[in-house]
Amino acid sequence: MSDLACTLHGALDLRVQPRAPRALGPHDVRLRLGAGGICGSDLHYWQHGRAGAFVIREPLVPGHEASGVVDTVGAEVTRVRPGDRVAIDPSHPCGVCDRCREGRMNLCRRMYFVGSASVYPHAQGLFAQAFVMHERQLTAVAEAEVSLGEIACAEPLSVGLHAVQRAGALLGRRVLVTGGGTIGCMCVIAARLAGAAEVVVADIADRPLAMARQVGADATVRSDQDSAALADRFHVAIEAAGAPAALALCLAAVERGGRVVQVGTLPEELPFPANRVMVRELDYVGAFRANGEFDLAVQAIRTRRADVRPLISAQVPLARAQEAFELAADRSRSTKVQLVYE
Repeated sequence: MSDLACTLHGALDLRVQPRAPRALGPHDVRLRLGAGGICGSDLHYWQHGRAGAFVIREPLVPGHEASGVVDTVGAEVTRVRPGDRVAIDPSHPCGVCDRCREGRMNLCRRMYFVGSASVYPHAQGLFAQAFVMHERQLTAVAEAEVSLGEIACAEPLSVGLHAVQRAGALLGRRVLVTGGGTIGCMCVIAARLAGAAEVVVADIADRPLAMARQVGADATVRSDQDSAALADRFHVAIEAAGAPAALALCLAAVERGGRVVQVGTLPEELPFPANRVMVRELDYVGAFRANGEFDLAVQAIRTRRADVRPLISAQVPLARAQEAFELAADRSRSTKVQLVYE
């Protein structure tokens, strides 16, 4: 029996179509989709046929932040059982290359990250009625009060946790986050968990700033109207907007000797004030995906130390994926839009 999958055939070419089920290996698990969040990279694939350097070269099922319900398990599976609700880690590093052995598994030279055109054949993703994963990528969540939508937020929260880890010790520090979308808000939550004394969020729209306040920001600023007061105020700035103006604000907002963490995806070529980094002796670091923070994210969500519920704007049946992508692309109406099984 075929399952429906949301499939991208190129820019603005999204089709919900049947696909044949995959056979189970001994450690594989067949899951029904619980909830699957539409991420910025999914939107890039849909709008442009690419996400950064990763270009769609064959039909791609996107989606890498999802929860599922276990349907069938392979003969040697011990980690989960039918009926379990699970968080799904989309990252599958090789474990043997030099990057993995150094403990930087997010930089694995043979990374298999689901829902991505980074490899060919592409790593098919999770926006489908059913899919198969290896048991090691699943974490069961027993708490009935924690919804499948919340569980699906473990992956973006892990990205926020990794960005904060790259920022260094935040206990008692002042932190600016540029961008009040999902990742920016996850960085707010992560900075709070790390003990930041003050977290301020800057954005050019009101709705993302309202979301940032709901998840714990002390203050918010319309950076297109009032950014001068932010200059030279913060120990750390996290760029989560993916906009050149936001990066410029980060570089101006940190004090001398401060640190800027880039987690947003910026244009390939942009002017960069390198002398400002040199003269003010700033640390400028990147944060890519996550590196071991996924289980921490699951634990924070299942205990509600991280309350991600305000960020879930809508849940849309998979058959209406086109509508869901259009809503997710409209920042004036949504933060996190999720596809759900029907």
